[in-house]
Amino acid sequence: MMDRPCDGRFTLLLMFLGPIITALEVPLDPKLLEELPQPPTIIHQSPKDFIIDPRDNVVIHCEAKGKPHPRFSWTRNGTHFDIDKDPKVTMKPHSGTLVIDISGEKADAYEGVYQCTARNELGTAVSNNIIIRQSRSPLWSKEKIHPIMAQEGQSLILQCRPPAGLPPPIIFWMDNNFQRLPQSRRVSQGLNGDLYFSNVQREDSRNDYICYARFPHTQTIQQKQPISVRVLNNKPDEERAPTFMVPTDSDSTKLVLRGQTLEMECIADGLPTPEISWNKLSGEISNVRSSFLNFHKTLRIKDVSEADAGEYRCTARNRHGTVHHNIRVTVKAAPYWISAPRNLVLAPQDSGVITCRAGGHPKPTISWSMNGVPIENAPQDLSRMVEDDTIMFSEVQTDSSAVYQCNASNDYGYLLANAFINVLAEPPRVLTPPNKVYQVIMNRPALLECVSFGSPIPTITWFKESRSSTLEGDPYVFHLNGTLEIHASQTQNSGKYTCVARNSLGISENHVYLEVKEPTRILRPPEYRVIQRNRNVVFECKVKHDPSLVPVTIWMKDNGELPDDDRFRVDSDRLTITDVTEDDAGLYTCIINTTLDEDSASAFLTVVEATPTPSVIYEKPDAPTDLELTDHDARSVQLTWTPGDEHSSPIKKFLIQYEDGLHQGGVWHNLTEVPGTKTTAHLKLSPYIHYSFRVLALNDVGFSRPSVSSRQYKTSPAAPDENPADVKAMGTEHNNLLISWKPLTHLQSNGPGLQYKVMWRQQDVETEWTSVTVANVAKFLVSGTPTFVPYEVMVQAVNDYGDGPKPAVIIGYSGEDFPSAAPDNVQVQVLNSTLAEVQWTPVPPKSVRGRLRGYKIHYRCERSPQRHHSHHCDQMTEIFNPNKTRGKLPNLHPYSAYSLYVTAFNGKGEGPVSSAHHFETPEGVPGFPSFFRVVGSDFDSLTLEWGPPHHTNGRLTGYSLKYQTVNSSADVGVLEELELSSNHSSVTLHNLKHSTRYKFYISAKTQKGFGPALTEEALTIIQKAMVSPQVDIATQGWFIGLMSAIALLILILLIVCFIKRNKGGKYPVKEKEDAHGDPEIQPMKEDDLTFGEYSDEDHKPLKGSRTPSTGTVKRDESDESLVDSGDTQFNEDGSFIGQYSGRSERGTHESSEPPSPVNAMNSFV
Repeated sequence: MMDRPCDGRFTLLLMFLGPIITALEVPLDPKLLEELPQPPTIIHQSPKDFIIDPRDNVVIHCEAKGKPHPRFSWTRNGTHFDIDKDPKVTMKPHSGTLVIDISGEKADAYEGVYQCTARNELGTAVSNNIIIRQSRSPLWSKEKIHPIMAQEGQSLILQCRPPAGLPPPIIFWMDNNFQRLPQSRRVSQGLNGDLYFSNVQREDSRNDYICYARFPHTQTIQQKQPISVRVLNNKPDEERAPTFMVPTDSDSTKLVLRGQTLEMECIADGLPTPEISWNKLSGEISNVRSSFLNFHKTLRIKDVSEADAGEYRCTARNRHGTVHHNIRVTVKAAPYWISAPRNLVLAPQDSGVITCRAGGHPKPTISWSMNGVPIENAPQDLSRMVEDDTIMFSEVQTDSSAVYQCNASNDYGYLLANAFINVLAEPPRVLTPPNKVYQVIMNRPALLECVSFGSPIPTITWFKESRSSTLEGDPYVFHLNGTLEIHASQTQNSGKYTCVARNSLGISENHVYLEVKEPTRILRPPEYRVIQRNRNVVFECKVKHDPSLVPVTIWMKDNGELPDDDRFRVDSDRLTITDVTEDDAGLYTCIINTTLDEDSASAFLTVVEATPTPSVIYEKPDAPTDLELTDHDARSVQLTWTPGDEHSSPIKKFLIQYEDGLHQGGVWHNLTEVPGTKTTAHLKLSPYIHYSFRVLALNDVGFSRPSVSSRQYKTSPAAPDENPADVKAMGTEHNNLLISWKPLTHLQSNGPGLQYKVMWRQQDVETEWTSVTVANVAKFLVSGTPTFVPYEVMVQAVNDYGDGPKPAVIIGYSGEDFPSAAPDNVQVQVLNSTLAEVQWTPVPPKSVRGRLRGYKIHYRCERSPQRHHSHHCDQMTEIFNPNKTRGKLPNLHPYSAYSLYVTAFNGKGEGPVSSAHHFETPEGVPGFPSFFRVVGSDFDSLTLEWGPPHHTNGRLTGYSLKYQTVNSSADVGVLEELELSSNHSSVTLHNLKHSTRYKFYISAKTQKGFGPALTEEALTIIQKAMVSPQVDIATQGWFIGLMSAIALLILILLIVCFIKRNKGGKYPVKEKEDAHGDPEIQPMKEDDLTFGEYSDEDHKPLKGSRTPSTGTVKRDESDESLVDSGDTQFNEDGSFIGQYSGRSERGTHESSEPPSPVNAMNSFV
């Protein structure tokens, strides 16, 4: 079939089609893809045979992409389906997916054959024919079942005959207790659902043989009426040879399609029970895909291929005979793809081919359509020629863009594929970021990218510095993708490079910069040291590096971190260890890192005693010599050498190192080690390496100097042996997928032109892989993905010599988006004044648009009695697991109004908020009063003052004031209580005992009850002596004389008391002291009328301290004071002068009378 005569030009096209045709490959650059026009492509559709559940809405998928975005239409049973006329049918926005609301309708009204069409200005794509059928689970037909009588030993078949459903039901036999009936070689269920007994026994008698049919689509189970079986033993059957119950004839045939599962069964009767075996007369039964089921009565072969065709035999045998049955299996094949048609992007005047090759048995018929119209009825195109399964294009024009459909069909099915030809005329665009700077170490390869696109394909030209002449020849290598490679970069290669992309429609250029850095090298490495214990040792590590790179020095001990010890001091170019111990012995390594390279060197430290015995001098071995390469192979070589002098310490091993002169000249790598008794090594090599080898010997002292390097041995390039490791795929935005991997090293690349083929497809949606080939990167961003859907991803290494092995498939998810729905039906239950419980309905799974991480309840206090505290209005958040639908809000403020809302969140963040919900907490008991103090004291009264609680936790209804005397720990008075209204903030208590200590407890009250109490203690003052007004006599002579006489008398009395005490005598004051347990009496204060306080801090509570509201205080028996006896009189002998003063609280009010000699005198009278 041709659109124009086959002239000489097409003959040449057929002869040279392979080498001539070059289609454009569009880079997956998001900005570029948004700008380029593209015919429609179907990216998701429902399966061909679509069985629907009559209880759910019908969703027929049809998704397509294109530029401009496609328009969609549908046909039903071959005619246009006008969805606007059916209110039950809607089409999703920006999609062709149909949603049919079958509520109140019969689902079978929408059965039929549907086909979706997606079109834009460049062409039309069509979906498969989607057959919509309603699932069915019909009832069991009613029948009268009679009890079955059977003689012991007879064969028996219990028929199930389930109703025909869509899809067919799953059959199983159970009893009245819903327990599966036991099966064995003698009793088993056939593929048709019937229950077969090779011979019945007396234990088979029962009246509850029940056949069940489960319809998987509607998840319904129906049962047949129970069957009763009674086994008689009045005339048991004699033993007999086997005969087949299934199949009934001696021969049978079986037709199976390629890829399906083949099941064949043979069930025999006989007594004793026959054994079943299988064999294939025309070959061997596959061990990989075949299995024997149902006690060897069923042979199952999965994924059938043409090789499974042939004649199979089942054999039943017991001790009385053998019987055979032959089954001839014929394998046919529905169409399958050998080479599915692929999209073709061409430039004007280009040539190309779309091929559609399919296999099948019988051979499929290929038919072509263009934009959904059979190609024989499509508009003619002189650039197109159709030959069976191939369409060839020559000298295409921009109006040649279209979508072609290939249909491959035979008696067992069909395949339909869309492939477009997109003729683009685009000027060149360089996609590499401008002014990109490439940094590389000297003698290493440099790869300068020039990713471009244009139609026709642009030619790439490179210039250095000025554009006077193009770059060509050594040391430059030009790759087909535009990349410029310099194998061994030198300083003179640094500079500005210009990449120019040209085609017939224009020119584009880009500038990049190459900086070649000096390699980092250790000039003075650490050396082997033998040091005496408790001495100091220094390891040097002097380095040379490129001035523009900042080196970082790391020291390691035995390949681990240095000990955390102040004795280890690291300077810029040395490691110092002071006061060396035996534990410091080991291997010390200096590592110099920069952003581009690193170098390292190691040395052993040996610690010896302070006086080592110099009986034998041990030294490092001499370097090996006479290196020779033999047994050359593509991937291996034999290396031999001659050991050097051991110097009294046997060689323990040889270390073989190599240098790669092609990729990393001057850098030596460890390759392998061999025991010190060997002088040969078989070395495994990698492709595309210029090897030079050297050998080092190791004894107990250390490594020898390296040997002279061997001659260079070059291995040939090859395709990669491995693919990148650590392949990961995850989204960073809601519409992308970031694919990353660990790049191969030059040792793993196996050849020049190392690239990575990145492939992906949406799991269970797309059958075709989308791929892109990249170089010099370790990640690739796929844009335009649906939100949070699974993708299958593969990354394959390729180079100029071929592809690496087939990569493993990993699963990753595209990016998450914020949830689109808020939790619904939010309800609050207040449990108490500080705790509430919130309930909500979880968000629909489809609205999560990611992986649900949980729910957040945001709540804040809108009204609280504590308004002066700003933190009461701060918003608070509680987080709950995704499987939770309720949660509690603790630490609420009583008697407060709250508002809250609930959100769902995923890895992207929070979704919309639910409707706000308001609730109030009930009253609670109030907190402590804000302060409590004594503001006035008198002979028999005290004035108390307090402040309302900071946390009222409700409406204050009053205060409770309790008090009691606490003169000592053993003298606690009755607890008195006074109820006060809420507007009180002070009170004066009258009729109190003078010179008595009281303890007070104040607590606030709400309707909920009393809160905790604050406590305070105070002392009523002693009775003041009445003093008549008089003149100041302090300056009178007689007063001065009187005071001098009194002082002299006191001195004499003290002397007499001292003498008596030494003689053991007693006097009244001593007797009183003995009676009262030697209280501590402090000297009189100048500005007070009383003696100092009696100190008993171990028993006296702190002022303002919080104590239990009961106010109970335990008194100490020793805490007894003279104040209990009232006013104390002078003793007759004058041995005691003055008054005992009761204990006063801190801050006791001072006397209002000024201190004077008169007052001092009054205290003695």
